[in-house]
Amino acid sequence: MIDRTRALAPVVGTIVLLACCVAVGGVAAASLADTGTDLAAPTPAAFDLTASADGTVRLVYVTGPPLDVSALAVIVTVDGRPLRSQPTPPFVGRHGFHGAPTGPFNAASDPTWDVGERVAFRIAATNTPRVREGVRLTVRLTRDGLPLATVRTRVAASP
Repeated sequence: MIDRTRALAPVVGTIVLLACCVAVGGVAAASLADTGTDLAAPTPAAFDLTASADGTVRLVYVTGPPLDVSALAVIVTVDGRPLRSQPTPPFVGRHGFHGAPTGPFNAASDPTWDVGERVAFRIAATNTPRVREGVRLTVRLTRDGLPLATVRTRVAASP
């Protein structure tokens, strides 16, 4: 009589080995497939900021995707204290600011802010805290409630 139980060991071993390979391959594929972009996370953007004692604030969009300025919130602080009246792009003749801003912050301009474009606005002396030479001015930009960028500078003397 022939004993067939011994012949099953290589078959069972092969099936177990295949199952392990499939499981490890599935884990590897799942980890590689999970590298997609999180749509809730903001896309990185970089800006350059300058400010002068006459209240002029200039932002240059250095890198990032095109931005719809109507989806932006802008928070300006002077030595850590927020301005009483904040810029709300796009705008013209907003309380606490002199005149109209330039670039895409101007309500009469194209609201898309592209790399290389400049924005400038002038904070009025009636807006507090007052912008003076040497103070630290910070501009925080958020898009749809998510942080986009924070840039800081020391206010320079008026030109």
